[in-house]
Amino acid sequence: MNIFVERPPRTIMEEYQMLPEGTLAELINGKIYMSPSPIKRHQKVIGKLFSQLYQHFENQNLGEVYMAPFDVYLDEHSNAVQPDIIFVKQENLSIVKDHIHGIPDLVVEVLSGGNRSHDLKTKKDLYEKFQLKEYWVIDPDTNEAIIFVFENGAYQQLPTTLGSVTSPMLKHTFSF
Repeated sequence: MNIFVERPPRTIMEEYQMLPEGTLAELINGKIYMSPSPIKRHQKVIGKLFSQLYQHFENQNLGEVYMAPFDVYLDEHSNAVQPDIIFVKQENLSIVKDHIHGIPDLVVEVLSGGNRSHDLKTKKDLYEKFQLKEYWVIDPDTNEAIIFVFENGAYQQLPTTLGSVTSPMLKHTFSF
């Protein structure tokens, strides 16, 4: 794909938006992070969770679920992420256009070899700053699920579970 540039980008968001489609990249606090494609186990966990979430939301008409790569613009100037799985409640679907422009209701990240601190620190702090309601982090190597729920102005970490995750918001259990 050839991209013709009429003028150089003026902002970091413009630079991010000029990356080729499908590029695994995120813009966090004005800094672009690139990552390699996920490994097999990572993809299997995402696929299993996504299919369960999709079926649950479709059957209940609760909202829409998306899978990476799909941009989520938390703001319009310095923060755009590509979570592994994203859920937006029915009543919040106005934030979904060609991409998501706003704060989804639930984000799921599946850890990869080199991204543990990125997902558990950098992205957790970012999601907390934007008051994302529920954030799941799944470790495909240990089958651990860590859930963060935004309450009283900060994330509260729920007890770690193995092989499944129960969403307080959705009041449903999903296995992986």
